[in-house]
Amino acid sequence: MSPRELAEGDPLAGKTSFDDIYDRDDPRAYYAALRPYDYQIPHHAQGAIRAMLAVRRRRETIVDLCCSYGVNAALLAHDVSLVDLYDHYAAEPDSATATDLIAHDRSYFAARQLPGAPRMVGHDLAAPAVRYAARVGLLDEAFAENLEADEPSPAFRSAVSDATMITVSGGVGYIGHLTFERVLGAVAEPPWVVALVLREVSYGPIASALAGFGLVTEKLATRTFPQRRFTDAEEQQAALKRIDMLGLSAAGKEDTGYYHAELFVSRPAAEADVPIAELIPVPPGLDTVM
Repeated sequence: MSPRELAEGDPLAGKTSFDDIYDRDDPRAYYAALRPYDYQIPHHAQGAIRAMLAVRRRRETIVDLCCSYGVNAALLAHDVSLVDLYDHYAAEPDSATATDLIAHDRSYFAARQLPGAPRMVGHDLAAPAVRYAARVGLLDEAFAENLEADEPSPAFRSAVSDATMITVSGGVGYIGHLTFERVLGAVAEPPWVVALVLREVSYGPIASALAGFGLVTEKLATRTFPQRRFTDAEEQQAALKRIDMLGLSAAGKEDTGYYHAELFVSRPAAEADVPIAELIPVPPGLDTVM
């Protein structure tokens, strides 16, 4: 089974596969492969989600879907940036074993953990990636389950029962509404759902599914977020074709050479009175990654 199977057909036809970087025992290949393409969506997720956490002012239990090596957990619960992570793993010698790196990373992240950090539960089909994130302490609990095909395990249901927020940054298309329905079905109280979704992937089926759990979905209308550069002209043309088929304009977005994502936030109706744009200010430097 591929670490990242596509949900409901192939909504991302023509997108370059990076499947092989999710099956390693540590994330050095992951960061090395993605940095040249200015992969930056976790940076934008960090800014948006931290802004919402500051408003909510509570101890959160976050379920991060498509969590890979715990990147969002590193950024949300620790005093580190995405650039710090790129630099950290680039500095590791090739001679270091995965066991060496895990021991080093446990100390590295423990020294940088934020006070009141959220409890992080991670989910991804890539078992080596979530296993690493759990072993270094980025994830409090980690699961490699195919929720598109199967009901969640009793252990997963127990781990997410007190979830207050569900996050995903770029994984929609690899997971669809079935995953969200199965996660929400295991949560005791309706959580917030924060999703950064590539523009060429429809979020409609997931928003409809979330509505069945009493959640109101709002899209941030004021901006989009670059995900990464296209790997080549062929990948860009495939994305431009999908954008055109959806009746969207690629001007200033995909035509600049980057995938772009939109931010969707789903909340219980009683908590959806403040527009998302007011919850997520854009501080200086938010768009500056590399």
